Amino acid sequence: MFFSLDPERAHEFVATLLGLAHRHEALRAMLGVDGREQLEVTALGRTFSSPVIVAAGFDKHAAMYNALYALGFGGVEVGTITAHAQPGNDRPRLFRLVEDRALINRMGFNNHGALRAREAILRHLPAAGLVLGINLGKSKVTPVEQAADDYAESARLLAPLAHYLVVNVSSPNTPGLRSLQAVDALEGIVRAVRAALDREGVSPPLLVKIAPDLADEDVDAIADLALREKLAGIIATNTTIARDELSLRTPRSAVAALGAGGLSGAPIRERSLAVLRRLYDRAGSRLTLVAAGGIETAEHAWQSVLSGATLVQVYTGFIYKGPSIARAITKGLREKLAASGFRTWSDAVGAATR
Repeated sequence: MFFSLDPERAHEFVATLLGLAHRHEALRAMLGVDGREQLEVTALGRTFSSPVIVAAGFDKHAAMYNALYALGFGGVEVGTITAHAQPGNDRPRLFRLVEDRALINRMGFNNHGALRAREAILRHLPAAGLVLGINLGKSKVTPVEQAADDYAESARLLAPLAHYLVVNVSSPNTPGLRSLQAVDALEGIVRAVRAALDREGVSPPLLVKIAPDLADEDVDAIADLALREKLAGIIATNTTIARDELSLRTPRSAVAALGAGGLSGAPIRERSLAVLRRLYDRAGSRLTLVAAGGIETAEHAWQSVLSGATLVQVYTGFIYKGPSIARAITKGLREKLAASGFRTWSDAVGAATR
């Protein structure tokens, strides 16, 4: 049914239903009728009931995280949220590549802004056990040279409500944003956000989300920056602007006709894994690494764990696999850990890379 609808319209329909459950506990109980699959993982100063998290981009307006938790996810990362409300790019801006189990999006950080997000979270606090991450981006109206102040304003409003906070400098759909992955620019943003947190008297773990399109030496430089600035971790990776080197089943002419945007899903899995392994080689267990990119099954998630990830995020896989994905991956990971010979989860993290 949903795949017969325009992708964004389908998402809005699902969001409406999940939004109702988010606001009403009795409806959330119906979502969890088959019970949660549990695999407790300690990371970022929290205990996750499952290491499987909803990636940013699904709950843009902080309007359904409690319902998503009821589906079995251990955490939900809301956003991306910007200091200023913005409508995003013109529609159509979300496209399915069904043969590739992939999406192309050029949404453009459409959201209601940091103040509205703060109000939404205060109205419906996270359910007990849910780890709530908040993903921050740069407002389109803010010049790149003022980006640090823009992120700091969002952090000021939202950090007191976040279990962890993410600086997103890797979306391809906001002009100039990826230039902020340059170490000097990123350092300025991190320090401005930290100053805002200090003024608010809060200190949620701070992570950065990077692109799969970075050169290897840039990945190394960001890992070094994260260690130097004492960040909690890195999310690897966002969507890719690459097309030619990916093994796409969809005809290239059809892909080209869709235009610009970030590609997510199965085609970017290998590159995301490569970035993850490089980060773990560079930083080891000193950073909490979060895998994102093409994760659809417990086997995909397990390979990410062995490559260095403590937590895994899903978005495109959620679209294609449906609401049972969190329970299926959690159950499979629990079985893989039991059969692996590793005594603990942390023993498994990075084992293939060490």
